[in-house]
Amino acid sequence: MSEDQPPARPAVPSPAALAGRVAPRPPAAAPAPETHSESARFGRVDDEGRVFVTSGDTEQEVGSYPGATPEEALQYFARKYDELAASAELLETRLATPEVSAKEVADGLKTLKDHIATTGVVGDLPALHATVERVETGLQAKRAAESEQRQAARAAASTEREAIVAEAEKIAGQPPASTQWKQSGERMRTLLQDWKNHQRSAAKLDKPTEAALWQRFSHARNSFDKNRRAWFAELETTRADAKQAKQRLVAEAEALSRSTDWGPTARAYKQLMDRWRQAGRAQRQDDDALWERFRAAQDAFFTAKDAAAAAEDEEFRGNLAVKEELLVEAEALLPIQDLEATKTTLRGIQERWDEAGKVPRGDMERVEKRIRRVETAVREAEDAKWSRTNPEVAARAQSMVDQLEASVAKAEGEVAKAEAAGDEKRARTARERLAAQQQWLDQARAGLSEFGG
Repeated sequence: MSEDQPPARPAVPSPAALAGRVAPRPPAAAPAPETHSESARFGRVDDEGRVFVTSGDTEQEVGSYPGATPEEALQYFARKYDELAASAELLETRLATPEVSAKEVADGLKTLKDHIATTGVVGDLPALHATVERVETGLQAKRAAESEQRQAARAAASTEREAIVAEAEKIAGQPPASTQWKQSGERMRTLLQDWKNHQRSAAKLDKPTEAALWQRFSHARNSFDKNRRAWFAELETTRADAKQAKQRLVAEAEALSRSTDWGPTARAYKQLMDRWRQAGRAQRQDDDALWERFRAAQDAFFTAKDAAAAAEDEEFRGNLAVKEELLVEAEALLPIQDLEATKTTLRGIQERWDEAGKVPRGDMERVEKRIRRVETAVREAEDAKWSRTNPEVAARAQSMVDQLEASVAKAEGEVAKAEAAGDEKRARTARERLAAQQQWLDQARAGLSEFGG
């Protein structure tokens, strides 16, 4: 050992180096005598220059500093203690800092304990060891808290990942006929990106959970893609069939467009339209082109039909004038005074009505309704007269009157008999029966009078 150098012992790293796990700086070439450490009071130097540290009732040698005074030697080893104590205090402070992980603290603690074990120092060793013990105890609590946080984060991440999978399964489980394929496909791609982002930013899941969720997610995506391919393949076939069916309907519509058999052809076009709706949809471009041809054929027919109807209406306009004059005559018959004379006059009007011929379509219902109103009035008057003069009905009315007169006479006798016997209760009952029978008799006689009875 050189006479002018300190003893060859490991250098004590700075507190920042211990806490941050950086390499310790090299030892100083000589102590800094101007710095006085109170930790020197825990040591002494013997006559041979050996330095001792006191810890309770025990004392141990920590080294020597050749060529230095006893005070310089004590201060040298005391400053080494101060650096270790400062590192321990800094480590305890970092332990309470949420941003510092338990692993960082554990690494710093290991480095600190290694230096405490290999570095001779003079100072309050029990206080230093107490700080180390507090850090060790706090480290256990920090590890437990971090473990709980990781478990909670994993549980939250599992729930979030489950939500992604559940939505993908819901999309894949939609009935193909009601699926919005474009929007659903875009949402599936977004869910995949969400999954990747979640893997990068959220808490890591355990491998079995991650694998099970990914298997479900992958199955949902594959099922959706398979259903989409099958749907569009079937749709292509359906559209091809619809195109062929509509081509046939267009050919039929075009063949009918020049028909002048107006009524049957109009009904045929209605049937073609029903079949068109049932044929389904072809590709949009094909569907639009075929519909234009179908509508053009239909329009051509109905345009010709409307033109023919207009010409026909013009031809029938003179007939309308004749029928309106006949309506004035017919309506003048109401109210009916002489039924037989009215019937005779109406028959003449009806004959001239038929001879007048057709009227324009727009006026047909109006004039027919007016003539039917007169015809109905005459028919009802005739029915009423028949009811009044029907011998069978008159005979039944007379028979009813006869029966009720007999019942009334009988009831009158019962009343008289009960009153003569002084039986008021039976008399009252008989009078009530008599009143009812008399009311029925009055009604029957009124009905008979309608038949001249």
